[in-house]
Amino acid sequence: MPKPRLLVHVCCAPDALYVFGVLGETYDVAGFFSNSNIQPREEYDLRLEEARKVARTAGVPLLEDDYDPDGWTRLTLKFKDEPEKGRRCDVCYAARLRRTAERTARDGFDAFATVMSLSPWKKAAVMNRIGRQFAARAGVAFLEADFKKKDGFKKSVDLSRAHGLYRQDYCGCLYSRDAVRARARTSRTSP
Repeated sequence: MPKPRLLVHVCCAPDALYVFGVLGETYDVAGFFSNSNIQPREEYDLRLEEARKVARTAGVPLLEDDYDPDGWTRLTLKFKDEPEKGRRCDVCYAARLRRTAERTARDGFDAFATVMSLSPWKKAAVMNRIGRQFAARAGVAFLEADFKKKDGFKKSVDLSRAHGLYRQDYCGCLYSRDAVRARARTSRTSP
C-alpha cells in the first residue's frame, strides 16, 4: 500500500532535514519552499540553495513557490513594530500556510504540514490552528505537529552541524533581522 503524499512547507534547511527524517517514515514527502518573508534577496537565495541541498540529501523533491517580498511586506506592514511571536508572525504563518494548502490541493497531495513548529521561537498551537483553517478551505488535510517536542530542535541543530548546513540567526523578515541586530548591539554595550 503506498504511503500518503504529504507536502511539507520548508522555511529553512536545518528544520527540514530533521522533519523530513521524522515524516518520511510514514509519508511520501515532498518539500515546498514558500518564503516571501525572507529578506534581503541574498538571504533568500542562500536559504533556498540550502533547502535544495537538504532535499537532495534526503531524497525528497522540493517544489518552489514564487518569491514576492513586496506582497509579503504589504501584508505585514501595519504589524512592523510587533515583537517576535506577535501578530506579524501570525500573518506571516498564514500567508505561507495558505500558499502551501493551495499547492497541496492543486498538486493532489493528501495533506500538508510545516517544519516551522520545530523552532522554539514559533508558536505551534497558532500554526496548527491556521493550518487547519486553510486545510478546510482548500479541501485537504493538515498534519498538526509540534516538532520541537522530544528534543526535536536539539536534534535538528546536531543534524545541521553534522551536514555543515547554514543556520540563520533570524527568522527571515527584515523586522526580525533588525531586532536581532539591535539586541546584539545592546548586549555588547551593556556593562
